[in-house]
Amino acid sequence: MRIARWTKNGEVGEGFVIDERVVSFPDGQTVADILAGGLDAAHAAFARVGTEPGTALEEVRLLAPLVPAAVRDFVAFEEHVEGVSASVDGRSEVVPEWYQAPTFYFTNPHTILGPGEPVSPPVTERLDFELEVAVVLGSAPGIGDANLTAGQAASRIFGYTIMNDWSARDIQSREMKVKLGPAKGKDFGTSLGPWIVTADELAPYLDDDGFLAVRAEVWVNSELVGEDLVSNMGWPFAELVAYASRNARVVPGDVLGSGTVGNGGCLGELWGRGSAIAPLREGDVVRMVVEGIGELAATVGTPVTAPALPAARPRSRARRRS
Repeated sequence: MRIARWTKNGEVGEGFVIDERVVSFPDGQTVADILAGGLDAAHAAFARVGTEPGTALEEVRLLAPLVPAAVRDFVAFEEHVEGVSASVDGRSEVVPEWYQAPTFYFTNPHTILGPGEPVSPPVTERLDFELEVAVVLGSAPGIGDANLTAGQAASRIFGYTIMNDWSARDIQSREMKVKLGPAKGKDFGTSLGPWIVTADELAPYLDDDGFLAVRAEVWVNSELVGEDLVSNMGWPFAELVAYASRNARVVPGDVLGSGTVGNGGCLGELWGRGSAIAPLREGDVVRMVVEGIGELAATVGTPVTAPALPAARPRSRARRRS
């Protein structure tokens, strides 16, 4: 099943993409309702409306397939870490701590972009994309929200979507020198789509170790820039979910990105490997294609100049008021 949100004539619809048409969920249900009910609810809803005529897909504009409860983005590809680290300080390095646990950061759930929706970046000289696959969590009978095992976490994976973690590398680099972040180098836009493909549809692509062996590609202005197998991750998705749940809750509607695939999954990796490929500029089109899921494309829009803020003021560090 493919789960989507769309708009037509100013009205938002939520439901299934079936062949080349969209069909609304029964009883006015939303994507959030279906995720809260889990895959069983999705199959029950499909059984009720799957034969309805719906609306031609070409007559609607797809939106981001959900309004995320939270967005975590991991860094699960060793090859990506090797390349990007070299682009920062000229030295390719994967620190020992990377192998110990699947690190992630939280990004902004309020700047989610849908298919074809242009990104409006900050003023930056090093705009980049990041090709990722993300899991969307749902509920599962008898499975809680915290301290999940990998097996329990697997049952919480409702489906998969494509994720583009837009990145202003110059801003990100400055921020991370403070040993915190990324923040403003990332949180201006994350593209998701074109829909959620349910986990049962992609189960045939899982290898014997639980990794999702689908091909992922990214194209910039019709030029193939990067390609990789998603199964080259250091951890399968279920283990990412389990780690996210440690001493914390994961809930239906949470989105967990794989992190950038290797072999050109972002420009930063290519820069680290000596490529002279140019940063993204206004008007560039970034198109991502993932086997079994679909295609997600967007155009780089006009950079937005934000109001200036002053630098930190040197202060006396007085402990008492004068």
